[in-house]
Amino acid sequence: MNITNKTILVTGGGSGIGYATAKLLSEKGNKVIISGRNEEKLQKAANELGINYIVGDVTDVNAVKNLVGKLEANYSDLSILVNNAGLGFVYKLGEGANAVDKARQEFETNYFAPVRLIEALLPLLKKQPEAAIVNLTSNVAFHPLVVLPTYSDAKTALHSHSVTLRLTLSSDTNIKVFEVMPSLINTDATKDMGGEQHGLPPEVAAEDIYNGVAEDRYEIFVGEAGQQYTDYLADPKAAVAKFNQGLY
Repeated sequence: MNITNKTILVTGGGSGIGYATAKLLSEKGNKVIISGRNEEKLQKAANELGINYIVGDVTDVNAVKNLVGKLEANYSDLSILVNNAGLGFVYKLGEGANAVDKARQEFETNYFAPVRLIEALLPLLKKQPEAAIVNLTSNVAFHPLVVLPTYSDAKTALHSHSVTLRLTLSSDTNIKVFEVMPSLINTDATKDMGGEQHGLPPEVAAEDIYNGVAEDRYEIFVGEAGQQYTDYLADPKAAVAKFNQGLY
């Protein structure tokens, strides 16, 4: 897929993978818009990158309607949606874990929000001669991590949705659906997971996203995720045990 002179929305674009991806896409000659909840962070990022931003909480129905309305009014040539916004809690399941409340928040951000935004933007994306949806899941989408239990659940759900959406849209639209599965990336959100010590720079993920979409690789693995997926397919039980070694 050609990724030049495209109009692109990156959710959660104020920092981390979203910021790095927005930066690279802009440098490649695209018109990039970032969105997120924190206007101060978005404004700072947008000023640094020389791009535009729209404030909006993707978990809020009315905010999404407002976001879509602004895109339709000002960016009617939008052709790529990057669903990057995410939320995860580091904890273990068990008595007193409050897993239901954590899961609700994680599913709202990591699953329901992208599903809602995709559906709302489909009419706009369908108008373009070439379009794409890029969903960021995780290596925990194919094997769970015991210290990210309900985050793993939510990313697994988005993985399944991405597969179904890809097959559905391939029958009668020009919209391609990509899934990005990163291993640990060093961002503000991964500090509690050892991201600073063991995570890859977000720029690595951005490069892989750009190259993967350009090469029409619908499943894009970042860092160790590709080998982890291969190991999982070969021996799921052993791969999950290795992935969680020392954590349970």
